Amino acid sequence: MKTGPTTIRRRHLLAAAAGGVAIAALPRAAGAEMQPATTEAIRKVTGGKTPQEGRVTLRLPPIAENGNTVPVTVSVDSPMTAADHVKTVHLFADRNPTPDVATFHFTPAMGRAQADTRMRLGQTQDVIAVAEMSDGSLWMGRTEVKVTIGGCGG
Repeated sequence: MKTGPTTIRRRHLLAAAAGGVAIAALPRAAGAEMQPATTEAIRKVTGGKTPQEGRVTLRLPPIAENGNTVPVTVSVDSPMTAADHVKTVHLFADRNPTPDVATFHFTPAMGRAQADTRMRLGQTQDVIAVAEMSDGSLWMGRTEVKVTIGGCGG
């Protein structure tokens, strides 16, 4: 096997790329790297309690060619019974000028906790949803969306 400078450089580049992929695949902790305005908006709706990760699913395109109108679906895993249902879901865009985007209210009669809408995203960022359950528990989901042309003047 050839071990010249070009081969060694290729090995280093491949190792660096593999390490970058491994780091990108690690889950981020709730609240990690959030903008102060987003942290404050979430604190207001949760009363300062920390939401648990899980139960909340966000579906957005991984790359939004235009941030003016990005489709988003938020759903929460819940039986939607009188004893166990989703009361409210709050939607946040971490790097938008105003992070709180929407609030959806649910009742057991709805049968499932899912909402579809479109939102503006000013730049590449995390979209975060916080669900409040009937038992008072809080659940959170987040996903990153890469925005090529910002929708908030960016």
